Amino acid sequence: MTHSTPSPDPFVILAMPRTGTHYLEELLNEHPNVLSNGEVLNTYDTNWPDRDRLLRSDHELLECAYLRYPTRGDKTKVTHVGCKINEPQFHDRPDLLAELTRWPGLKVILVVRRNTLESLRSLMQARQTRQWLRFGSDSEVAPPRVRLSVAACEAYFKTADDFHAKVAHSFAPTNMLMIEYENLIHDPAACLTRIWDFLGVPALQLSGRAVLQRQETRPLDQTVVNVYELRRHFAGGTYARFFEGNDVYS
Repeated sequence: MTHSTPSPDPFVILAMPRTGTHYLEELLNEHPNVLSNGEVLNTYDTNWPDRDRLLRSDHELLECAYLRYPTRGDKTKVTHVGCKINEPQFHDRPDLLAELTRWPGLKVILVVRRNTLESLRSLMQARQTRQWLRFGSDSEVAPPRVRLSVAACEAYFKTADDFHAKVAHSFAPTNMLMIEYENLIHDPAACLTRIWDFLGVPALQLSGRAVLQRQETRPLDQTVVNVYELRRHFAGGTYARFFEGNDVYS
């Protein structure tokens, strides 16, 4: 079933991969007036029964997201509707970001991870295991350790910097809110307070029922096989901060 009128206020979550956006959406969807429908560009996202939507133009795709969006039975008074798009998903739709800037009244939640190395490490682990989410009842088996090449790190770090800068330059500051992954993990209530205010919805106390769990809680030296080799390579450079200390957690 889809919804056509009246049109709720639109928002989009933009991020690099493995930055906690699924967890953020789980928290957002606790609010009775907020509906976030997952990855609009992901063919396999079960929030979207219409897979043919990806054959449409960028503007038509956003119409699906904001005007004819999938509904949920427990959401009877939706005033704000959104979706999320990860940076790699723009590669096949290079003009979609520009189309987003033209969507009337769109608000942007940009989720960033202070340590981009942790994002890359988590992405490599997920690709190896094909496990992208972990729920409270899932196995406690730790994800595998990974080896990262210098070239892969350099490319990923630059991609993240370029993406964050492009998003920041594409939208008016009043229409964009940046949320840090680390704050979201350690103080979700404070992050949600900022988001409710940004979207303009009544404040809501979290229920504590979130079921998504962090997949990795070990420090870098226990998850990246060659972390010290990488640290030596990046020492003194722009990205040296990603390799300083072993107290950065996923």
